[in-house]
Amino acid sequence: MAKLERSDSSTGDVFVKEEARDIAVSDQRLLDLGYRPEFRREMSLFGLLGISFCSIGILTGMSSAIQTGLFSGGPLGLFWGWNICSFFMFLIALSLAEICSTYPTMGGLYFWVCKMKPDVPILGFFTGWLYAVAMVFTGSSENLSIALYLASMVELGQGRTLTRVEITAIAWAVNIFSGIITSIGTKAIGRVSTFNVWWTLGGTVVLVITLLVKAPVKNSPEFVFTNFQNFTGWESKGFVVLLGFLQAVYTLEGCETAAQVAEEAVRAEILAPLGVVGSIAGSWLIGLAYLLALLFAVQDIASVQATTFALPVSQLFYDAVGPRLAQMCLFVPMLAQVMATITAFTASSRLFYALARDNAFPMKKQFMALNRYQAPYWGVWTSVLIGCIISCAYIGSAIAFNAIISSAAISVMLSYMQPIIIRVFWPDSIEDFGPFRLGKWSWPVNFASFSFCVFICVLFVLPTAYPVNALNMNYAIVAVGGLLVIITINWFWWGRHSFKGPVRTFK
Repeated sequence: MAKLERSDSSTGDVFVKEEARDIAVSDQRLLDLGYRPEFRREMSLFGLLGISFCSIGILTGMSSAIQTGLFSGGPLGLFWGWNICSFFMFLIALSLAEICSTYPTMGGLYFWVCKMKPDVPILGFFTGWLYAVAMVFTGSSENLSIALYLASMVELGQGRTLTRVEITAIAWAVNIFSGIITSIGTKAIGRVSTFNVWWTLGGTVVLVITLLVKAPVKNSPEFVFTNFQNFTGWESKGFVVLLGFLQAVYTLEGCETAAQVAEEAVRAEILAPLGVVGSIAGSWLIGLAYLLALLFAVQDIASVQATTFALPVSQLFYDAVGPRLAQMCLFVPMLAQVMATITAFTASSRLFYALARDNAFPMKKQFMALNRYQAPYWGVWTSVLIGCIISCAYIGSAIAFNAIISSAAISVMLSYMQPIIIRVFWPDSIEDFGPFRLGKWSWPVNFASFSFCVFICVLFVLPTAYPVNALNMNYAIVAVGGLLVIITINWFWWGRHSFKGPVRTFK
């Protein structure tokens, strides 16, 4: 924050002047990057931290994907995989935060790549489109997850199984609700993010206490830290444990979301990178507490594997605390998931705005238009429309929908990798760093982050079950490949003629 000067004014006047100076500093930094400030700076550090924390969604990601680790390595793989992946995701957050501090603009990963490699515009174009699609797909998957939480709660409470059409209809309703909230603007999103932080902290405490107190049988530390389970069919224990890593990575993606609203934050060059790094650090610790509670309370992993509930974690809750409390346990992550969806659409709409501003997206005038709440509403409702269309895939085939969602997780990691690759192989691509710097640790951290991104992208496309057949095949590689083909065609058909890199709106 700017240093306070002596003033004869009241304390309130001093803080108003201080905030005005901070806004002027942030706006000047944006002007230096070539962009005229268009958004009101109403996002605080807590709001930035909250929006990344909300996007990560510890309770939601852990609850929705716990079965991946339980069936691929069991408690041993879950516990050690969580800590190993959290460490490397923290390194990725440090890498991204250093770049974010240098370029605190809307567009995040896309803009960073453009600025660091301006001579290769196709690289920035690919990163922007890939990341935009990943954000929309992520929001779509979160909407369906909310519907699956509700379906599980209905089955627990009423014994009725919802049809795929009913589940998809719920996902549509959540899509539209998310669009309405996102359209209200920065203040509303900031309040949602702030509430989510407290909801997650309080919800974690409630879930941990409920599971540890009510579970009829508490597992031993030996079970929690060393028990190995394998429902995959693969014989290699090492490979099976590695497959369990996917649960942790899927849960921890999203720390960079604070960068998407950097132009709406005071002193973004300081606060946005703190939001990126702080969200991972907090998620690591909170996720560990929740994970340990789940592992100490799980009654029968085979029962979870054979469940008929829409979400396998419902069976874990049911076995541990009974049907009534299980509904409460499901409600906690479900509400957090609603807020995470709003965050995902916030990120995608801001990215559409940034791409349109630089002629990397069609209909520039429309996608740069702001409503009276300072929200880029065309980007918001485009995200909602795509989310509704993708949700329909679940009616026809859960396998097809899962492939789309898996492609989103891979696309996020590929997007992370683009700016980090540049920092590894072209370390002098940044000359004037922001206030958040890694110093002598910059290259080692970036290299470790790059290596982990490559490792996870390969792991994400490998078959998760053996023998491989049409029903258990990992179709993520097909979905990602199709997405890359579409983006390539778009580049040669339209992008290379209109996109030359960031367009200065201020000279």
